[in-house]
Amino acid sequence: MNCFRKLPGFTRTPAGLETRVLRKLPAIALFGTIALILPSIVVRLLDWGDVSHAALTRIGMVDIYVTGVVVLHWTVVFTAAIFAFIVFVMKGPAYVADAYALVDADKPAGEGRSQA
Repeated sequence: MNCFRKLPGFTRTPAGLETRVLRKLPAIALFGTIALILPSIVVRLLDWGDVSHAALTRIGMVDIYVTGVVVLHWTVVFTAAIFAFIVFVMKGPAYVADAYALVDADKPAGEGRSQA
């Protein structure tokens, strides 16, 4: 038995924006992460060799902000990937569902009608 029988006569919808988004997302994730990590690298280079409390506090605060923004970036990229994948799947071929025998009745079974 073939579980996935395609609906005859169904024309597949052409790929649109979702395919371009799915192809660009790995590069967006990689280069976006690199760009967001740059402030942390810059603050370390500017405070190179400085072990004062103020410099270490500044580095720590920048690292906390960078970590939060990077996690937010990854979350946005992952959400966009889920959205684009759902649209991609919905544009795919249609499949024939299995038949489900439905009892056709004018009244529900509880109102003087026995179940068949």
